[in-house]
Amino acid sequence: MRLKTSIWVAAYLRRCQGEGVFGAVRRRGAEEAGAVFVKVALLDGKAILYVPAPQTAYDDSRPAERIFVPTSPEPVPEQSVEERLKKEIRFDPDVWIVETEDREGRHFLDLARA
Repeated sequence: MRLKTSIWVAAYLRRCQGEGVFGAVRRRGAEEAGAVFVKVALLDGKAILYVPAPQTAYDDSRPAERIFVPTSPEPVPEQSVEERLKKEIRFDPDVWIVETEDREGRHFLDLARA
């Protein structure tokens, strides 16, 4: 059974806060099962966007995990990330957008799997 998105987001933000990384919900989506997009702002005009991984990335033995992948291997201008997020909102108005700020680009998504 998968954790409600609202609970997962709250736990993720608490994890970030515990590491000294500022994070906030920019857009609340569907409480139960909205997709989550995580923007990591590097505070230099660039950012990295993490999106839900394609279904093929999931392990059948752990279907309740949330797996994220970056949209590009390197940071991109923040404006590019914002344009992508606008497209995602038009496609699915139930998405969540979480933004963190960290010069090192830490995201902690590899630690937040449930």
